[in-house]
Amino acid sequence: MKIKVLIVDDSALIRGVMTEIINSQSDMEVVGAAPDPLVARDLIKQTNPDVLTLDVEMPKMDGLDFLDRLMRLRPMPVVMVSSLTERGSDITMRALELGAVDFVTKPKMSIQSGMLEYTELITDKIRIAARARIKARPLPNAQAAGTTALASVRNPFISSEKLIIIGASTGGTEAIKDFLVQLPSDCPGILITQHMPAGFTRSFADRLDKLCKISVKESEGNERVLPGHAYLAPGHSHLTLVRSGANYMTKIDQGEPVNRHRPSVDVLFRSAAVNAGKNAVGVILTGMGKDGAAGMLEMKNAGAYNLAQDEASCVVFGMPKEAIAMGGTHEVASLHELPGRVMAFFASQGNRAMRV
Repeated sequence: MKIKVLIVDDSALIRGVMTEIINSQSDMEVVGAAPDPLVARDLIKQTNPDVLTLDVEMPKMDGLDFLDRLMRLRPMPVVMVSSLTERGSDITMRALELGAVDFVTKPKMSIQSGMLEYTELITDKIRIAARARIKARPLPNAQAAGTTALASVRNPFISSEKLIIIGASTGGTEAIKDFLVQLPSDCPGILITQHMPAGFTRSFADRLDKLCKISVKESEGNERVLPGHAYLAPGHSHLTLVRSGANYMTKIDQGEPVNRHRPSVDVLFRSAAVNAGKNAVGVILTGMGKDGAAGMLEMKNAGAYNLAQDEASCVVFGMPKEAIAMGGTHEVASLHELPGRVMAFFASQGNRAMRV
């Protein structure tokens, strides 16, 4: 059966181009196109779409208000269609927090030719969204449950040389947030690669920095990796870990995409295998595809301890599934359990070091 797509965008041009793109695919079809959320609400009831594409800024009803209501009352896969502006990136981050599966950036060039060039990207996002595990958005008090930070690290052996290396893709923005908010302010240094285009990673890092006990920033490269700090790969570059004397340092570069991605999780994981070895813990979270699986196996072979998010808590159980199948993981746990598992592992290693 074809994936049924409902387009919501106030631009008649965008609706037309998106319809052309989607209907050109053999496995999907447009079942409706709405100029605003009020019309979309009625079309959802009439057409029962599998995926909704939603413009970030909408007339008559704010797009975020519409998404919030939709994810509470009629949860479904939503792909945001966003303009690359500072305000647009902030709104997109909020949309992902509200439950959107992913987003597509509107090209700055001629809309029609630009969108047609984006055919592969747009249709891939729709296919992934159609397979996503969508849950009803919890009430605010329920959402706050389980986000208490873990106890501070009291064992100095835990954080001095240890690192947490994280990779994620579809659904990863919220998974990374849920992971990081539980960590204490003196946890080991963290490097993160999340598949995300340039222009959005800084907003994402700034949002995390405000929510977490640790400090979070978009990596600029050549930073000393410090405990209680997380460094996010910028959307335009690979992030790698290097050594400089006794210190771990970040490095960014614009090498060729790996597994079609830049930044790539495999690139980060492989650098951690080479330069951190047994001092690293790898964490692979929700995401489509296989990026990170081979690099995680290299980390394991180098002595790292690796964990994967389980299927039940993933939006898309692609990257963790591939890493597990390849034999690169030691533990599989729910997203809620992962931070505690990571810190418990470090504590066990620290206690062992003190006994020695």
